Amino acid sequence: QVQLAESGGGLVQAGGSLRLSCAASRSIFSINLMGWYRQAPGKQREFVAQIISDGTTNYADSVKGRFTISRDGAKNTAYLQMNSLKPEDTAVYYCNAQQGWDNYWGQGTQVTVSS
Repeated sequence: QVQLAESGGGLVQAGGSLRLSCAASRSIFSINLMGWYRQAPGKQREFVAQIISDGTTNYADSVKGRFTISRDGAKNTAYLQMNSLKPEDTAVYYCNAQQGWDNYWGQGTQVTVSS
């Protein structure tokens, strides 16, 4: 079992930046994949970014070049650096961890981008 706690959300103007953090309750060295998803009002949850244990990263086309995912094993934390934010990035952002067949989610953090 692993608990995930997101933080760092908030209100920002278009063009601004935020960094989201996802703190895990135990070491993330054994977690195969950590990722970020988001859900806007009235829409389905969608993939944003992921980082695999070997450091490989993948991004949704809508955030490529603007968002960067990283992980710090010493702090048991994953991050999502979000730059050049747009109003359409407004959503609740969820941290995800996958280990084998197990799939864990955080409670989410709200990101609101004003125009």
